[in-house]
Amino acid sequence: MTPRIAFVGAGPTTLYTLHALLAHHPSPFRLAVYEAQACAGRGTPYRPGWNDPAMLANIASIEIPPLAETLCDWLIRQPPERLADLGIDPDAIGERTFYPRVALGEYFRDQFDAVIDMARARGIELELRTRCRVEDVVSTSGAMILKVRMRSGELADEAFDHVVLATGHQWPAEPEVRPGYFLSPWPASALATVPPCDIGIRGSSLTAIDACIALANIHGSFDENRNGETHYRPASATDAFHMTMMSRKGLLPEADFYAPLPYEPLAICTEEAITRLVASEEDELLDAAFALFKAELAAADPPYAAGIGLEDLDLEGFCEAYFARRAASDPFVWAEANLAKAQHDYAARHTVAWRYAILRMHETLALLVPYLEGTDYRRFVRYFKPVFVDDYATVPHKSIRRLIALHRAGRLDVMAIGDDYRIDTSREEAGASLILGGEQRHFEVFIEAMGQRPLGAAAFPFSSLRQQGIVRDAAPGAGKSEARGIAIDDAFHPIADDIPESRLYCLSLPFLLGRHPFIQGITSSHEMGMVVGEQLAAAIGQANAEEKAA
Repeated sequence: MTPRIAFVGAGPTTLYTLHALLAHHPSPFRLAVYEAQACAGRGTPYRPGWNDPAMLANIASIEIPPLAETLCDWLIRQPPERLADLGIDPDAIGERTFYPRVALGEYFRDQFDAVIDMARARGIELELRTRCRVEDVVSTSGAMILKVRMRSGELADEAFDHVVLATGHQWPAEPEVRPGYFLSPWPASALATVPPCDIGIRGSSLTAIDACIALANIHGSFDENRNGETHYRPASATDAFHMTMMSRKGLLPEADFYAPLPYEPLAICTEEAITRLVASEEDELLDAAFALFKAELAAADPPYAAGIGLEDLDLEGFCEAYFARRAASDPFVWAEANLAKAQHDYAARHTVAWRYAILRMHETLALLVPYLEGTDYRRFVRYFKPVFVDDYATVPHKSIRRLIALHRAGRLDVMAIGDDYRIDTSREEAGASLILGGEQRHFEVFIEAMGQRPLGAAAFPFSSLRQQGIVRDAAPGAGKSEARGIAIDDAFHPIADDIPESRLYCLSLPFLLGRHPFIQGITSSHEMGMVVGEQLAAAIGQANAEEKAA
């Protein structure tokens, strides 16, 4: 019997996994792809309506693993009218340029169509089922059963030998959970009704910037020219429109910096060194890994290491030193200087050595995370992870220019709130209040914009897998604030005794963040797809060989 494979979700992760599977030229198989939306390929982060047209992706063409073609090649062959609809200047197309999220969505949609055509051309029996929602997944002795809500509204059971769950980010369908209080800024279309008023945004990184830019375009517009000059023009009758971003440190992300791609190899804090460290069963695993990190950083940029006193710093001290100068500066003054430096470095093709060293080490240090116990895991999340995230989650220069323009127009401030605060949503009036230092500040609208957090088994969307014990917490007993995702192995199989390894794969981002803290965006979709594509090809080959032998 020909192996049957199902993908639940039809975003970039499914696209890269299917592309990787086809690259192995597998034996014949049957494939069904289920997507709740009307269109396959885009994924939530790049879907129109979900994203404002002005929201920029923070990944450039050079960083996007190619499929049928690169993003640059795809853009170059688009007609001018389509580029205009996507907000792209045809004369500014380049491999290091950042484009609107919705433009990437169109690219991935076209690439999905191309990969589907490739599969069908090879004789693979394939069904793409859009507007179909998988409501549950059940493991049986012989197959995985998907309970699918069809377009007609009928609930159908469909059986498969292998199932890949790639359901992407998990956000509330209705973000405004009470008047004026939003649990997320998505879909961006939900912000259209926000009036010009005093708005609080919890977060100051990319998610918060997305919310900020969407709101700014509702109540005004940006004037931008090719010289990089950006001004914000408020619309009439919007004098009350003001936004306050707030975060623990009150810092803005830094501008994207020039770095060679692909990454140059590390010399000290290598994957092999971390693997040996884990195998050694070192009692103080995190501190031993931090020692490797310090040695690599000092070798890469001795002046930087000397300037922050790296030799004498422990993990907590390094985190403080890393952010110290920015924390002592006005965030917008720092942003202007940092932007000027980043622009100069891009023009000169100059790489800041210490930044590049930290950027390359984040993936290596991530190998350590599954082996960290309670206290060290909390230290990693509190002190080490913020450094890596700050270093790799830089944003397009255009985004920084827009934030500066909003601040100059008196429409945006950034506020440090530390840890000793709370957000009060219990009052009768709309919005929420910030309680800080014994004082209260009320915002007529309040938006939670801190990005996707790790989720545990209780939030897993397929209840039968939880009830069967196939999906369970990676760290039982961990509190909500310390969720470590679900128990999976290195090949993304849920760890369970009662199911064959190749039967089920989970590539749903929120449930992987505990084990893979830096899993993010397109490059992670590609990396996960490579692993699971190879696994599926092997499983298909084994099944067909067994059938022939029988």
